[in-house]
Amino acid sequence: MFIDFARIRVKGGAGGAGAVAFRRETGVPRGGPAGGNGGRGGDVVLEADPQLSTLLDFRYREHYAAGRAGHGEGSNKTGADGEELRLPVPLGTVLRDADTGERLGELLQAGDRLVVARGGRGGRGNASYATSTHQTPREWEPGKWGEERRIALELKLIADVGLVGEPNAGKSTLLAAVSAARPKIADYPFTTLEPNLGVVGLSDGRSMVIADIPGIIEGAAQGKGLGTQFLRHIERTRTLVLMVPADAEDAQATYEQLRHELLSHDVALEQIPHCLVMTKADLRTSDDRDWEMDAPEAWGFFVISSVTGEGLPAFLEGLWARVTEEKAKERAEAPDLFPELEEWRP
Repeated sequence: MFIDFARIRVKGGAGGAGAVAFRRETGVPRGGPAGGNGGRGGDVVLEADPQLSTLLDFRYREHYAAGRAGHGEGSNKTGADGEELRLPVPLGTVLRDADTGERLGELLQAGDRLVVARGGRGGRGNASYATSTHQTPREWEPGKWGEERRIALELKLIADVGLVGEPNAGKSTLLAAVSAARPKIADYPFTTLEPNLGVVGLSDGRSMVIADIPGIIEGAAQGKGLGTQFLRHIERTRTLVLMVPADAEDAQATYEQLRHELLSHDVALEQIPHCLVMTKADLRTSDDRDWEMDAPEAWGFFVISSVTGEGLPAFLEGLWARVTEEKAKERAEAPDLFPELEEWRP
């Protein structure tokens, strides 16, 4: 089951209490205070795990707490720190405070970590209160409680290319034709109920990831159909493919409606480059008009058939070139994020 949203409650471990103790050794009269400090409570940490692809685990459990710390002991011994609680999440997870909506961060690369609830500080033992005028203190300090908060986890798939179109536009058929993914394909609307990812292999060891998003209908941005439930998954793609089937009653209107729904969901999507693809080219007849459309914002126009393979090689090479260009822009804008790719050349 694909789950891309969850709310959980996290709590950092409580800090340990300080100890009240005095040094008692033969030959050491009036040894003085020797109560150690309490340990620090464990943190709750979310960590990006590339082996995960869904937030399903968080649907079955809501409360998570890190380990509490040990109390201080005599002989100035500090209590043991609480055990950290590590919660693995898929790459592309966005974290927010569920009560305030504050964005806490996002985990994009394997090993990325984010502390969402810090453990409490340990209390001081009586040894910490000793002064020249107060040599036998009996004061001590309890440990602090750890942070507790409700957080919302939102998964946004990370893919190079996002396929966007109305139901039965041929998105799943295309994904199955160019990758090893096997999405459900049928002749009724909304066959695809959840996003699917596929890795497209090209010559010379090149590859890119394509995401198939459930069909978008008019009013999707306002919640119709599957609504905005899955539109979030195209926000991180490097380029979009707007797909219009050859048997559409009004291809131009279909394309413009797709653009409208995307921008109604988030105007920032206008910054993601897109191409226009006419699918199901095998349905053409000799009487069909020329395959031309008015799409000045699109970086390319392709006519393909996922059944016969017509136009697919040129289409995939065009996608690869665009994805490569977008990656180069990302490296130029944030070179520190790609230190291992300094020698890369397009």
